[in-house]
Amino acid sequence: MSEPFPGIDPGVPPSGAGCVECLQTDGWWFHLRRCAECGHVGCCDTSPSQHATAHSAATGHPVIQSYEPGEDWFWDYPSQDFFEEGPTLAAPTSHPLDQPVPAPTANVPPNWQDLLH
Repeated sequence: MSEPFPGIDPGVPPSGAGCVECLQTDGWWFHLRRCAECGHVGCCDTSPSQHATAHSAATGHPVIQSYEPGEDWFWDYPSQDFFEEGPTLAAPTSHPLDQPVPAPTANVPPNWQDLLH
């Protein structure tokens, strides 16, 4: 059976409310992205560590979706294409509304804006 959207599994929930690697290393993120295939939550390419892109490169998982409240767009790494039409992924579809940006607050340095890509 072929997937209607290759690289996207709508039934897989996200890995958590924040970037997996940043939480393990006391890092911080600006915005979050969710792997549409396995649910891994990683930080965006504007963030210092760019874990979402690193996850895609390491696993071959081709598609991410924004994990920001009110955003539901997708990005396809192989084609470098942005698209808005796709399946609804398993809930939750964003980090908690009360979670600050950048986060986690305790790890964000005072000069965080200078560290963005």
